[in-house]
Amino acid sequence: MVVALAKAARCFNGLRQSAISRYHKFSLFGKALIWFILFFYASLIAFIVVVTPARIAQFTYDIAQDLRRLPYGSVLLIGAMIIISFPPFIGHTTMLNLCGFTYGLPGIVPAAVGTLAGSAIVFVTLRMMFSKRLHTWTSTNEKWQALEAVIRSRGMPLIILIRVSSFPPWVYSNTLFASIAPVSLLQFFIATCFVLPKAMVYVFVGSRIAKLSDGEQRKHMDTQTKILNSLLVVGGVLLTVLASSLVYYLMQKEIRRLHDSSSGRDELAAEALEDAEDAPLLGSNAFGSP
Repeated sequence: MVVALAKAARCFNGLRQSAISRYHKFSLFGKALIWFILFFYASLIAFIVVVTPARIAQFTYDIAQDLRRLPYGSVLLIGAMIIISFPPFIGHTTMLNLCGFTYGLPGIVPAAVGTLAGSAIVFVTLRMMFSKRLHTWTSTNEKWQALEAVIRSRGMPLIILIRVSSFPPWVYSNTLFASIAPVSLLQFFIATCFVLPKAMVYVFVGSRIAKLSDGEQRKHMDTQTKILNSLLVVGGVLLTVLASSLVYYLMQKEIRRLHDSSSGRDELAAEALEDAEDAPLLGSNAFGSP
């Protein structure tokens, strides 16, 4: 028990130091954005406590049902998912939950369409708009050249592993792949398909939350049904956390393997993956001019 706690403490300390190190690498704008996000979530928690979760849940459920009754409601959700797939927007996971919250399990359809269409549109748009910047970066950055060479040699398995990893987050993962010239649209699309199982879990969680949010449905639920729905929500969240942690572990293992390789190219490629936020289309000045 003591050994397990010691390992957990070392792991937590390592993650904390890694987070601090990454924070210091951000530009002033990036640091300000992080503090803004923290302030936003703190304010959101305070709002939920004051208004009460039950009233907020009922209001949200009513809005979702109004959206569901619209003949083009699913199109609106897909359009919103495409928009938030572009940097610097966030909220892909929230949109997946909303698809399930609004349509139940059939929400998997707009969730899948929005996920695939949004990522593909971002990929093509950024490639077309910033091809000159991308070429200039690649020709002058040794680490990026090494990363592209490794991806060329490893092919789809490495592309899929990077794509399903929880880091970088969804919107920046779209931009990262648009920055890697050897990755074709077809390869990127296929790799994105491997994200869909996790998306389906988020939709499922959203559908269960909807059942618990409506006061009328809750009245007709016995205690056992309420507990079961709550357990399904918690189980779905835990499943996605465990899956994301496993993929992140495999991703870090691959990076360590590249570091340990006798090839200097692999070492540089590992450094490029670790510094993904410095990619040509992810830097603080990435969108200053094509």
